[in-house]
Amino acid sequence: MVNKLSNNKIIIISDKNKKSIKIKKLISNLLKKKQLKKNLTIIVGGDGFMLKTLKKNKFSKKIFYGINSGNYGFLMNKFSPKNLIKNLRNTNIIIISPLEMRVLSKQRNQKTYLAINEVSILRQSRQAASLEIKVGSKVLINKLISDGALVSTPAGSTAYNLSVRGPILSLNSKKLSIAPISPFRPRRWKAKIIGDSKTVIIKNLNINKRPISAVADNIEVRNAKTIKIRINKKIRFKLLYDKNRSLQKKIKLEQIRKETS
Repeated sequence: MVNKLSNNKIIIISDKNKKSIKIKKLISNLLKKKQLKKNLTIIVGGDGFMLKTLKKNKFSKKIFYGINSGNYGFLMNKFSPKNLIKNLRNTNIIIISPLEMRVLSKQRNQKTYLAINEVSILRQSRQAASLEIKVGSKVLINKLISDGALVSTPAGSTAYNLSVRGPILSLNSKKLSIAPISPFRPRRWKAKIIGDSKTVIIKNLNINKRPISAVADNIEVRNAKTIKIRINKKIRFKLLYDKNRSLQKKIKLEQIRKETS
């Protein structure tokens, strides 16, 4: 659902659930009473809705401010009716670029999708996946037997990547994480950190007996044969965060929790 407030150049987009629609109406009423000289898009929903909306606007020059109406809402700001105007006037901007996943399937079909958080390579059957992983022309691991592997951006490093014991990356690190998912052979192979200028190439070594899926955030391509993953630096998402709850601070808090746990 989209609502435009032309007098202050603010667009409000909300998810379709009752909570999101209610918050959207409250925001509309608050903004009608106050003038904000900002050209921005407010997104009301959870992380999933935020990711979906950003990808729909991948070539736009819009600035986005997310308000959480979901569960965790790591990419979002907390909704505070009392402080909304003040928060919108005092924001920090973060610019992030997504991963681009190119998948060649067993049927020789090619698909391309964006991932803001991570690309997950997952076993598609009861048998473990058998994968070769390259970084550029260099073989990182010639045969990984596991439930899969995961390539994460800094913005996504506290999500699924953290669950599989991958490293938490600072937003300005210019790094990516490659982490195994439940590795069986070699058991002690751990996540690697690489520069974000590199292309990761993952190949299914046994496509007939051990099929795999490639998932860009939440979009799945089944029966993947070869997956190429790189940062698409031509796409730059501009996100706004409250000064007291910036995305950098959230990531640093997760780093502290990980170190002390």
